[in-house]
Amino acid sequence: MKLQMHSIHFDADEKLVNFIQHKADKLDTFYDRIIDGEVFLRVEQDDANENKLIEIKLNIPGSQLFAKEKSRSFEAAADEAIEALRRQLKKHKEKLIANHH
Repeated sequence: MKLQMHSIHFDADEKLVNFIQHKADKLDTFYDRIIDGEVFLRVEQDDANENKLIEIKLNIPGSQLFAKEKSRSFEAAADEAIEALRRQLKKHKEKLIANHH
């Protein structure tokens, strides 16, 4: 899946980018019509431990899915966001199937 990565006000290292890409690619196994996606990574300027914010947008035919998660690491936030998208894809797929019967 083609993902555009945007790290706001910092440079995401290749390891992080690959981690997110690898996780996102697994979504294709749940729904094979994902067109592409966009990922925004930012570090919130506060003192909280959980200041890593990730937003993921996925384009699918006729719709767009979105997840936003905050955690103490980008990896943890990415895990949560991708899990949220997986649930949304599942719901979307169930709706499609229901409409066809």
